[in-house]
Amino acid sequence: MQFNIRKTSVLIALAFSSAAAHATDGYFQHATSVRAQGTGGAGIALPQDGLAAATNPAGTAFVGARLDLGVTWFSPDRGAEIVGNGGGADGALNGNGKRHFFIPELGYVRAFSPSLSAGLAVYGNGGMNTTYNGGVPLFGSGKAGVNLEQLFISPNLAWKIDDANAVGAALNFAYQRFEASGLQNFDNPYFTVSPGNVTNRGTDTSTGWGVRLGWSGKITPYLTLGATWSSKIKAGKFSKYQGLFASGGSFDIPENFGLGLAYKVQSALTVAADVQRIRYADVASVGAPLANLQSAPLGAAKGPGFGWRNTTAYKIGAVYALKDDVTLRAGYNHTSQPVSAGETLFNILAPGVVQDHVSLGASFRVAANGELSVAYTHAFSKTVRGASSIPPAFGGGNANVRLGENILGVAYAWKL
Repeated sequence: MQFNIRKTSVLIALAFSSAAAHATDGYFQHATSVRAQGTGGAGIALPQDGLAAATNPAGTAFVGARLDLGVTWFSPDRGAEIVGNGGGADGALNGNGKRHFFIPELGYVRAFSPSLSAGLAVYGNGGMNTTYNGGVPLFGSGKAGVNLEQLFISPNLAWKIDDANAVGAALNFAYQRFEASGLQNFDNPYFTVSPGNVTNRGTDTSTGWGVRLGWSGKITPYLTLGATWSSKIKAGKFSKYQGLFASGGSFDIPENFGLGLAYKVQSALTVAADVQRIRYADVASVGAPLANLQSAPLGAAKGPGFGWRNTTAYKIGAVYALKDDVTLRAGYNHTSQPVSAGETLFNILAPGVVQDHVSLGASFRVAANGELSVAYTHAFSKTVRGASSIPPAFGGGNANVRLGENILGVAYAWKL
């Protein structure tokens, strides 16, 4: 039987895609496993489980043979307010038509030799959901909102150059789902190059491929450094929404890269820190400003997007071995603001504006080769207030957008 990795990957994606729509560092997850959630996402130089390759594939070399399965409950609180609008659209908007999401994760690592390890990481890379059951009058009629889900399937290899250094590579298969509703006011030849392909078209899907590369090295007995880079993923177009996204429905996944360190303060305590850059502005459908609508309609090559800026995320975490069978974690994550005050109108649909997260986590050995991990993250509510963000053609005024989050993850690991 011929093995087809693309078909197999799609089947895995379908099995795992369960409304995993969320937003933390922009629309990327702040952490890609339950253990990493506990350290605020810091993990470039601190591999903790079989999903280490989602952050830095070199980490696969240091976690041993294991299987990790987990699920994260994600509950965002999102909404908006229209003020000073000459068209009578002022009022509060509640985007919480759906409040509960579940994000699965899977990590598997096998050592083929003392220097070569291989793994598979399956995780939610990012997403966004808003559901305004009462609609958004400036956009159209009926229930309004978007649902974006991104899931990665990443087979990976890591090679130990020596006892202190390793390099790794992961092949990232991305599976995306998208749906938009309630945007009828834009679904006409004045605003879009493709009327009929802007809103209420049901769920569309796309796929794409990319790579992630990484290095990890122990510089001293106490200090480990790491570096990672993930390519931009050129994904297939959302053909059902070719009148909404720039370049006929294009929605690529941005390049990102980072540096990290882990320092063993004492035998029981390790502190880690990461800095990660995400280049949202280089993806037209995400980064193009609303002002482009003055010269190019939605769906055009230079059409408008959400006006997101590139962001930098700062992550710091600590791991403390309280006892042989109990490990505690804590972390903090801060990201720069992707949404400017002048770009809040379209971001009623995508208010990825939270900036500060605090996390707590723990692992408990419950069997000779089994360990249960839990983590809780709170993303403090953030509001971005508009500044001349609604064009005069829409009645002027401003849109203020907000988001807060609660995240709870549970995972179980088997050492093989």
